[in-house]
Amino acid sequence: MRLFIPPVENRFIPWLASKLYFPLLAAMQNIREVVIKPEDIEQLRKFKSERLLFFTNHPSTAEPPLVFYLGRLLGQRFKFMASRQVFNWQGGAIGWFIRRIGAYSVIAGVPDRDAMKLTRKILSEPTGKLVIFPEGEPTSGEVDTLMPFQPGVAQLGLWGLEDARKLDPNADINVWYGFMKFIIISPREKILHDLNKSLVKIEKKIGIADLNKDKHLLHRFLTVGRYLLEKAEKDFAVTPETDKGFDFRIGRVRHAMLDRLAEKLQAANYDKKEDAIRKWRSLFALVELHQLKYPDPKLPKLSAKTIKEAHSDAVQIFDFIVMKRDYILDNPTPERLYEWLDRYESYLFKKVPRALGGVPSHLPRRAHILFGKPYQLSELVTENRRDRKAAVENFTNKLRADMQKLLDEAQSLTKPLFPAEEILAVKSRIQ
Repeated sequence: MRLFIPPVENRFIPWLASKLYFPLLAAMQNIREVVIKPEDIEQLRKFKSERLLFFTNHPSTAEPPLVFYLGRLLGQRFKFMASRQVFNWQGGAIGWFIRRIGAYSVIAGVPDRDAMKLTRKILSEPTGKLVIFPEGEPTSGEVDTLMPFQPGVAQLGLWGLEDARKLDPNADINVWYGFMKFIIISPREKILHDLNKSLVKIEKKIGIADLNKDKHLLHRFLTVGRYLLEKAEKDFAVTPETDKGFDFRIGRVRHAMLDRLAEKLQAANYDKKEDAIRKWRSLFALVELHQLKYPDPKLPKLSAKTIKEAHSDAVQIFDFIVMKRDYILDNPTPERLYEWLDRYESYLFKKVPRALGGVPSHLPRRAHILFGKPYQLSELVTENRRDRKAAVENFTNKLRADMQKLLDEAQSLTKPLFPAEEILAVKSRIQ
């Protein structure tokens, strides 16, 4: 299988996608409107003849189409990295299309020299434009959280600046960052009716319809989550600690699932003490290497059946990694409730799981793109090579803090589905 997939220079596909952009965005992502402040559009256009490294969050499959829209406003296409597995989705059709709008592949878990070389080349070009999703893969499916940033995203920018200065000693790279927030725009009554309808179907599937029929909708969501937790504890031989909270218990389950997957993959250097998302990333990277038949003699020989099972296990485990009870209990917005609903339906009805992009919202949405204050990469660079590690760490920490501020700002764009007193009443019942 081909390991590195570069972008394809093509004028017709981007032209056609630009002409049909909003009908396609509505059809594929159910996004009916994109909101950007006029001053941010003006700032974007100032970068047309300059280098630009742009960072944004990546909780779903909707962000790359919005990056295309930013390029449309700019009048210049961005390049962006995508996980190598994405190029195989839908029989390769996704890869065929995104290559022609600027995407190229990167393989997680190994030094992907081809991807790094192209990244540095893009950033060294006088008008190079690159988007990096620092959370990388998998897409979390949670628009109100930032996943741990992938190691190395800051280093790519510094390498690009080094290469640019080989061509022009005075070269610099503009750094800008944004946050993409998706808001369901259906009326509250329609949302509640739709959520109730989906929950009834789930409750009947797992046999708790009678138990849940008189409960508050928010309480019913948590009851389904508790049922799935107890089932997973049984499936993975995790002794329930009923005096502990939901998050603690699901944490034990997710680690038991990950440790079992590591055994199946014969994962070398697997650290059982590592946090769950880093464990998952290392294991899913191993799965992808096996799927690609990556030429590494250190990879254990596994059967095609084992690799297929490991892939299925990994995408199921991911939903257990990101689920935290307080995420919806503290702020039960429509968007958060649908995120949990997607996980339930993925687990119970075998819908496309979040680790593979998920299923786009079936209710119409509005996309808001918020932007921070741009700066130049040289502001974070020191001439002392011994301080490069510190420069990379400072860049990463600054970027995450800046993006978190935008995430916090975006919270005001939506509101809980229920009055505060109803939420408090549910909390009191489940303590």
